[in-house]
Amino acid sequence: MIKIGIVGATGYTGAELVRILINHPQVEITSLTAKIEKSQPFSEIFPHFKGMLASPTGGFDMQCEIFENVKQVADKVDLVFLAVPHTVALKLVLEFLEKGIKVIDLSADYRFDSAQIYEKWYEIKHTHSELLKEKVYGLPELYREKIKKAKLIANPGCYPTSVILGAYPLVKMGLVNEVLVNSLSGVSGAGRSANLSLIFPEIEGNVKAYKVGTHRHQPEMAEQLSKAAGSNIKVTFVPHLVPVSRGILTTMYIKLNKPADRNKIWAKYQEAYKNEPFVQLLPEGENPQVKLVRGTNNCQISVSVKDDLAIVITAIDNLIKGASGQAIQNMNLMYGWDETEGLLITPIYP
Repeated sequence: MIKIGIVGATGYTGAELVRILINHPQVEITSLTAKIEKSQPFSEIFPHFKGMLASPTGGFDMQCEIFENVKQVADKVDLVFLAVPHTVALKLVLEFLEKGIKVIDLSADYRFDSAQIYEKWYEIKHTHSELLKEKVYGLPELYREKIKKAKLIANPGCYPTSVILGAYPLVKMGLVNEVLVNSLSGVSGAGRSANLSLIFPEIEGNVKAYKVGTHRHQPEMAEQLSKAAGSNIKVTFVPHLVPVSRGILTTMYIKLNKPADRNKIWAKYQEAYKNEPFVQLLPEGENPQVKLVRGTNNCQISVSVKDDLAIVITAIDNLIKGASGQAIQNMNLMYGWDETEGLLITPIYP
């Protein structure tokens, strides 16, 4: 039984980690911490856990403690999930690794191969850039074998997961120089902190673009797709906020270097994902829907091709395959368990 800690447990990704892990047969949650005013039972922070049979009292009443230092957590765990804001994980990762604790970081602090790219987009110096060579980018469909041996996983962003999985087979074919991305995201992607622009009267009945061409996930997409292609791939990314709680629908418009046959391209997608438990390739004429992946670790993909234009559409749950579920998928690989352990979840519908 592996002992698990979650730092930053009071956010949406923290809550989803708990929801999945309390039913995982190979792990025990032994530490929950966050930057909170007072320690209290987790089921008081998230009342939907009160009915869970994870404690003798009939609820998940484990204490969520005020986070004070790494030692407070490291003495209790074998692996820690860092569900903390960007820049906060920079120091924490090193301190946990020095104590022999494996780390899955859900922030962006260790996702890039280049410290310079991180510093440009996140406007802070990367204080432990030496660890960028040790980290493994935690997208199992691309880096499964490396993940199995890793001590530090940089869990991908939600938008990049939807883009990279959708475009990867095409860029591997050498047919692509540029990917134009339009993504629609549920409000939970912005986190749980109070924000006037995210309250119900502001978002209900509304759809809006934001951070056009300046979103920090754009260079993450470009770096990973360029590595896959072996050449520079330009990404133009426009995210939109839609009035739903969770889910990402991404549409990519991909100009091909030359006209291509859909059947040949589709065969490449089938080859790339034939053994992937969480990638669902949809037949021609069917398109992904966020409601069909809600609450799951699945990624739906459809591909349309006409002459030299490919349109690829993907759907994921931003909190599961885009964050917590993918982190647990990585954990399963790190410990040699079945990759799907704890993650075979039926979609929540409607």
